[in-house]
Amino acid sequence: MGSPLPIEVRGLLRTFGDLTAVDGIDLIVEAGEVFGFLGPNGAGKSTTVRMLTTLLQPTAGIAKVAGYDVVADANKVRQSIGVALQDAAIDPLMTGTELLHLQAVLHGIKRRSVADRSAEMLERVGLTDAGDRRVGTYSGGMRRRLDLALSLIHRPTVLFLDEPTTGLDPTSRQAVWEEVRALNNDGTTVFLTTQYLEEADELAGRVAIIDGGKIVRDGTPGQLKRAVGAPTLRVDVDAAQVEIARAALTAFGDERPAKVNRVAIGLEDGAPVMTEVLRSLDAAGVVVHHLELDEPSLDDVFAEATGRRLEGASDAVADSPAR
Repeated sequence: MGSPLPIEVRGLLRTFGDLTAVDGIDLIVEAGEVFGFLGPNGAGKSTTVRMLTTLLQPTAGIAKVAGYDVVADANKVRQSIGVALQDAAIDPLMTGTELLHLQAVLHGIKRRSVADRSAEMLERVGLTDAGDRRVGTYSGGMRRRLDLALSLIHRPTVLFLDEPTTGLDPTSRQAVWEEVRALNNDGTTVFLTTQYLEEADELAGRVAIIDGGKIVRDGTPGQLKRAVGAPTLRVDVDAAQVEIARAALTAFGDERPAKVNRVAIGLEDGAPVMTEVLRSLDAAGVVVHHLELDEPSLDDVFAEATGRRLEGASDAVADSPAR
């Protein structure tokens, strides 16, 4: 009999009074993969992770992590997982080494092994030289990497990463990505929750999109993007000309969700018809400020599945649903 699946979810449901936060979802995560879990705030993403990490009990359904039931075997689940939360509480007055020692003791690691294991983890995340510094002096990227080390000190079977690069600068984000890749190459199964589609595309071998408490898409990034079909043409125009541009473009493909003062369509015949598109816009008197043709992305997958864009959905320049 083979090893148990890192994560197995059947009919997982969580309600809060009359609100259904997670609506009977099914998930399978295979050993050694990076699984991306995408969704906007309020979609059920965090609630699902809280159930999988034993912080919240399901209302119904079954969830097993590392082969253990998250309700009946909660202690064994906790011993088998590492969890790096977005807003982890880290004492700024302690050093990185002190925090790792404390975490090791809490996980029951033998005292004679604590120093070696802590040094190993600091080296792993590139913080050896900062180990004796107080965490309050760390940059955001360094704190995130320390949080990774803390979550790995007991060598977990499954690592849960919750929005691991939120608020980081591009250089720090790349450093965290490289560390996640290295962990995965060493055999760690990673469950990654993120709102950054580029992050999921870079790291995840398979992704699931949750919206309204339901899984609306599940597959490899390549499979999901190919299923969208035509490339997306995006045209930026003045607010007064949006409807005119929309009328001129509908002959070339179905409209897709787009930001304010932008019209987007799935350009059925792709780049070869771009000259024809430009002629149509010119004939309608539309002044084009910016035009781009992009192959399908995970953002397009999300838009096709939910009718809106994931990134920037809460900004003032929000994407509007397709008509």
